[in-house]
Order: sequence, then structure tokens, then C-alpha cells
Amino acid sequence: MLKTIFQLLLAAIVIWALTLPFIDADELVSDEQTSSNDIKKEKKKEKPLHNVKLPKFSEFTDVKEKKHAFFNFIKPHVEAENKKILQQRANLEIARMMIEHSEPLSKKQAGDIKKILKSYGLPETLDTITLSQALRRVDIIPKEMALMQAANESAWGTSRFARIGLNFFGQWCYKKGCGMVPRRRNSEAEHEVAAFKSVRAAVSSYFKNINTHNAYKELRTIREDLRAQQKPILATKLTYGLMSYSERGEAYIEELNTMINQNRAYFNE
Repeated sequence: MLKTIFQLLLAAIVIWALTLPFIDADELVSDEQTSSNDIKKEKKKEKPLHNVKLPKFSEFTDVKEKKHAFFNFIKPHVEAENKKILQQRANLEIARMMIEHSEPLSKKQAGDIKKILKSYGLPETLDTITLSQALRRVDIIPKEMALMQAANESAWGTSRFARIGLNFFGQWCYKKGCGMVPRRRNSEAEHEVAAFKSVRAAVSSYFKNINTHNAYKELRTIREDLRAQQKPILATKLTYGLMSYSERGEAYIEELNTMINQNRAYFNE
């Protein structure tokens, strides 16, 4: 009799022990779901730092439609920036030619040139040396390169930094409160991801970064050489001057060039 009772108790303990892991797993799943829901709520609560109505890029299910939407959204700002730069470049070339021929610049002309020089971090000196330096910086960035960097850095417009701060190019800033703090930022780091009030401001900042920062001097040299040889300024040539843009180095450049070649059908639509 006692043996039978002992066997029944032992069987009950074994059954309880076997079912325990499944009960705990269910509770763990429940906790994970709650945690996931909390994260989603946090994302929803994080208000944009701008008033721009963005397309809901993450909701596109068709890849071609998503790409069309992204390019149509960014491309007009890239083209407008290049148009502005070409006008500035023309003004610099005219001024340099006039100075070379000892022709005086008008007061307005001189003022306009000095504004350009200042905006590109150059001394406001009206001589051929300074204007030649300026022409290395004041030049276009192929839209193919700009668009592919925007797509790559912002995950086709779906990243937190693109949605919240219109930062499509992964640009950093170093003044406290200048942008958004990365969630995985090293505790000793002080950088933030820049936030912008408009898409045009974000694009202009990207252009100025490429055209003035010392890290991209090689890109500007490649572009200048192509100009001197009267060759087209191709995106797949200039990308080799972006070695410092990403920690991935050559792999990043190869990926950009692959993306450029794969998306050529969208660039001129």
C-alpha cells in the first residue's frame, strides 16, 4: 500500500517537473511581448523634430513603388542644390577670369563672391589662388551618389534618424542638444545625430560636408581631375573618395557602386 502511494506521489512530482519549463516559457513569451509593445509605444511617443509630412516608406510592400517614392521625395532637393552650386561656380569662374585680366569686380559682384568663399570656409580674399581653391570645393555631387548614400544611410527613409530628424545621410554633430542621441552610443561618446527642420537643409548640409570636410579631400581631387580632363563627373568615380564616410571603408564604397548600378533606371524618371 505504502509502495503504491509512494509511486503515485513520485509520478505526480515528475509530471509537475516536466510541465514547469513550459509554464515558465509561456510567462517569458508574455514578458517579451510586453517588452516589445513597450518599445513600439516608445517609438510612437518620440515626436518628430520637424513639421515635414514624410511618406510612410516602411508601409510600402512593393519594392519598385518604395524606390519610386523615395527617389521622388529626395531627388528634387538634390537637383536644386546642384543647380545652386553650378550658379555659384559660374560666378567664381567669371570673377577669376576678370581678375586674371585685371578687370575690377563690381561692389555687388565682390560681395557675392565673398559670401560664397565664407560659406565654404575659405578666406574672403579676391585673388586667383583663393578662387581656384574655391572652385575645387564649389562643385556638384552627382545625384546618383547623393541618392544612394541617402538610401543606404537611412534604410530607404525608414530609420529613426530620418523619420524623427530628417537626417537621411547619417551626419553627426558635436554640440549637446544639436540632434538625436543614438540609443547604442558609447558611454564616453559625445556626438549626436544631427536633426534638421527641412529636407533641403539636410541635403544642403550633406553637400557642404562633402565639399568642405578634410576627410573628403580625395573626392574633390578626383572631381577636379575629371574636370581638367573634360570627362563626366561620374558617381562611381567619386565614391572612391568616401573612404572615411563609413567605418566599413572599401566595402561601403563597393556597396554604394553596386546600388548605383542596380538603380540606374530610377535616376532620371
